[in-house]
Amino acid sequence: MVTAVDRVAARGGDEGAGATLLGAPARGRRRGPGPSPQWRALAGLSGCPGGEDGRGTRVREKPPWRVLFFGTDQFSREALRALHAARENKEEELIEKLEVVTVPSPSPKGLPVKQYAVQAQLPVYEWPDVGSGEYDVGVVASFGRLLSEALILKFPYGILNVHPSCLPRWRGPAPIIHTVLHGDTITGVTIMQIRPKRFDVGPILKQETIPVPPKSTAKELEVVLSRLGASMLISVLKNLPESLNNGRQQPTEGVTHAPKISARTSCIKWEEQTSEEIFRLHRAIGNIHFNSEMLMLFNPDSITDLWMDNTIKLLDLVEVNSSVLTDPKFTGQAVIPGSIIYHKQSQKLLVCCKDGWIGVRSVMLKKTLTATDFYNGYLHPWHQKNSQAHPSQCRFQTLRLPTKKRGEKIVAMQQCTK
Repeated sequence: MVTAVDRVAARGGDEGAGATLLGAPARGRRRGPGPSPQWRALAGLSGCPGGEDGRGTRVREKPPWRVLFFGTDQFSREALRALHAARENKEEELIEKLEVVTVPSPSPKGLPVKQYAVQAQLPVYEWPDVGSGEYDVGVVASFGRLLSEALILKFPYGILNVHPSCLPRWRGPAPIIHTVLHGDTITGVTIMQIRPKRFDVGPILKQETIPVPPKSTAKELEVVLSRLGASMLISVLKNLPESLNNGRQQPTEGVTHAPKISARTSCIKWEEQTSEEIFRLHRAIGNIHFNSEMLMLFNPDSITDLWMDNTIKLLDLVEVNSSVLTDPKFTGQAVIPGSIIYHKQSQKLLVCCKDGWIGVRSVMLKKTLTATDFYNGYLHPWHQKNSQAHPSQCRFQTLRLPTKKRGEKIVAMQQCTK
């Protein structure tokens, strides 16, 4: 789920083992004309909803629904906005009650979903608190927590998930990022039924596909898919019992996984990656604060100590015009991948990769610097101090990161060597 969608990491949650089936019908009660139990069989759940749930509450057969929403980020905020708009639409009577569950945030304002809920004056609970009210259906969008079977069975109609991929492709917490990172040309949204213990394996209720716009960033694609997903969610809720009863199992073929993104992912391998792969990496994770950080550990024998342990971000990557590459600097010498050359005419830093060059217009090193500022402040002094050195000796050299220890945050590193 950049999520960012892909940006919310799946850090675990309730496993559901040994959970009490809170939504199971009371023994001996005659089952009324409620929703068909077929969806629970599809979802792999025990128990069936019947005419009354386990608390003796009559199960509604049609709207308006009482909804508990689980979400965190901008993608899920759009789904919550659509639910709130439906609740405010008294003519259609689709949503009667809407409450929100989100996760803790270090920011005082909270995550986007909490900000919206507070603004809209919706009741908000902080995970693992899920309130104690009566609900018909749960809705999850980019939540990043496993939900137990006991919690799922608390809802007569189960819990729906708005997932920004064409399942079973890109199961996991970062489907949008992996869509861009791998150069997919087709993507979409799936409304599915939550299943306990595993992410994104439940039956599909609705699925729509769209082409991925050329050179789209994950952030741009998230906006498109969030709107599509919100619209699809409302469509499913309008015909909820029918949608659940017509759910279909996911295919066993074409399964791919979209694991959470770590800083290790952003470590550019100049010798191995093509310019297209680097551009896709930038479009996929360039807006994620820790993934575009690069520690430049400069050899103190070749540059001043001021460079030591300072982080640098490549902020603005651009394609290099073919006419630039006719410069003798590029044609008259062998260049090692990772080598940095400042091109005065285009005012770009040009960095060599496996199959060519990428351009960098600006970086972040303590503060934002243009390519010209970076050259004047850092690269030019290096060349002056090392006048006998070959230009390609000042380069980005991929630093192999140590194995991540549990609970340790690793940032991507680059090294400029003599």
